[in-house]
Amino acid sequence: MTTLICLGYGFCARGYAALFAARFSRLLGTTRKGERDAGPVRLLAPDSSLLADAAAGEAAILVSAAPGEAGDPFLASLADALAKGTGPIVYLSTIGVYGDSAGAWIDEGARLDGGKPRAGRRIEAEAGWAALGARTGRPVAVLRLGGIYGPGRNALVDVADGSARCIERPGQVFNRIHVDDIARAVDAAFRRGFSGAVNVVDDEPSPACAPVRHAARLLGRPEPVAVPFAEAAASMSAMALSFWADNRRVRNDRLRRELGVDLAFPSYREGLATLFAQGEGASEGAAG
Repeated sequence: MTTLICLGYGFCARGYAALFAARFSRLLGTTRKGERDAGPVRLLAPDSSLLADAAAGEAAILVSAAPGEAGDPFLASLADALAKGTGPIVYLSTIGVYGDSAGAWIDEGARLDGGKPRAGRRIEAEAGWAALGARTGRPVAVLRLGGIYGPGRNALVDVADGSARCIERPGQVFNRIHVDDIARAVDAAFRRGFSGAVNVVDDEPSPACAPVRHAARLLGRPEPVAVPFAEAAASMSAMALSFWADNRRVRNDRLRRELGVDLAFPSYREGLATLFAQGEGASEGAAG
């Protein structure tokens, strides 16, 4: 693999490039804000001929762009090029495809629930990329991510800038995952030529308030006042309410067993402690 193509160059793709850019001699990403260089990555328009030419080669492809109402933004526009390519593909999805398990533990064998529009689009996109792999013989790994956090995007920053909220709903838990552990999972999938779905989540599903309270303790600040979910829900958007509708505990055994990834941050505690040591949340003006 000499070329990496990031279809979507957001938080996770930047995190992967930050740790593993040296594995590639050329890095390309997509942008709608004008072609430019972003560190080691050359950002191109989605309809760039250079992007299509690279996608038709041996490039490794990391897909992090979310599907819209019209479906996956690249399966159609790069269809011809992708059909000619031979490199491994990693598609970043979400554990939201499982829907609600009423707090029960689930793994990759759980039923997918497309009842919500966003989850339905994700399920269709997963199937589309898997079908591409089946047609072309390319390995396609579908990594289903928990709640993503990392530098500049974490409870320490939220507590420091005053935006942190502590919403309590008895029995509700969420899986999370540090962006560096996502990067390690992506790298393992590329190196192994892995095909199939893998949950990329931490070991400890925990309440929404848990990382907020831990961040406040690390910063030596008062914990935000807890707000009952029933009260908070009155001002939530439809998207936020959809997020809170699901309660599940997601297992990550396959991540360790089949990708060989040992999490650097098995819970929010290790992740926030490391981010705190790196200076996250040190000033009230920190940006999320």
